[in-house]
Amino acid sequence: MAYAEYKEVDQAQLERDIDAIKVTIGSRTQEDFQHLLKLEAWGRGSTIGGFAIIVTIVAVDYGLSPIHPLLFWFLGIIAAFFIGVGNVGRWANVTHPILHGAYDKVPNIPYRYTKKGYASGSRRWVDWLDWIKPDAWIYEHNIMHHYHLGEVDDPDNVERNLTWLHDMKMPMFFKYAFVYAFAAIWKIAYYAPNTLRILENKERLRKKEPVILDYELSIFTKNGRELWMHYYLPYGLFQFVFLPMLFFPLGMEAVVNVLIILLLGELFANLHSFLVIVPNHSAEDIYQFSTPHKNQGEYYLRQIMGSVNYNTGSDLIDFAHGFLNYQIEHHLFPDMPHSFYQKMQPIVKEICKKHNLEYRQDSVFKRIRMSIDLMVGKTKLLRIEGI
Repeated sequence: MAYAEYKEVDQAQLERDIDAIKVTIGSRTQEDFQHLLKLEAWGRGSTIGGFAIIVTIVAVDYGLSPIHPLLFWFLGIIAAFFIGVGNVGRWANVTHPILHGAYDKVPNIPYRYTKKGYASGSRRWVDWLDWIKPDAWIYEHNIMHHYHLGEVDDPDNVERNLTWLHDMKMPMFFKYAFVYAFAAIWKIAYYAPNTLRILENKERLRKKEPVILDYELSIFTKNGRELWMHYYLPYGLFQFVFLPMLFFPLGMEAVVNVLIILLLGELFANLHSFLVIVPNHSAEDIYQFSTPHKNQGEYYLRQIMGSVNYNTGSDLIDFAHGFLNYQIEHHLFPDMPHSFYQKMQPIVKEICKKHNLEYRQDSVFKRIRMSIDLMVGKTKLLRIEGI
């Protein structure tokens, strides 16, 4: 899309058409909350199922009768897979919409499912214990990413964040290898320190102090201590020290084997979340912008031009994608329940057709290939001169 075509889009009419969706869809109801509870049950069921397999195979192997090593590790990998699915499900299908306030207006909603109540204080240990601190993710994701999509201030601009990799003088093979390795640890290597950095910069900007450009990992720095004390250690110690040590009565070998399975679960969670999150706004057919949006109509236009959907379908398919397969709808209305996106998708498609806007929707596997090409510098985001 050229500058002239961008300007020719009737942004005022686009705004009216998209705002009308809220009237068409209606108010949030208990049915939408029940849909959330179903997604939550699926995620928790996956996690519980994974741990049930671990307890069973370890208790039998070390307490009753040895299991053949191939069967033990086959079942261990299945357990790790379910734990990984539960981890992503907890983040994408439950935490994500709740921390956007998607269910705050549901009549008689329990406080713990509201934006203020969920994962707040000690509830973090119950609701969403992960490498990421909830309040930091709320600011980095809900504010800086959603309201600056594709702009200079967007902290999740993949092309800009990996400029250093593009500029490195090395064979392309090693760049791809780096991305694959990064995908295995990206929550701890990227999301935890980046959300902390963005939150710290919010305070620094308020005080008119220089912002932090790089991650601080050393415990001898203020942010480094914060990262270890409130991001890495709570989840790391619980998941990879406390849980394995519960099996200490069965011997140290049992502890080590449980630790390996949990580490595999973390690997699956990283790869799964990388697959469904990264491609949403990063490929050669996605736009980035050099200036902030000026009005609501332009904001809506940029959400469409800067996002892509994956294949959609049943609740099970959508659950597997973390409902991130409705990214266009989500970016138009971040604070809506997941169930709303299924209803509004055909309406959004028609609005895009009316305004001659491309509604991008592909397989997540096609999109991850395109995203990785962008990450290594093989391709670039689209740009509109002066926008």
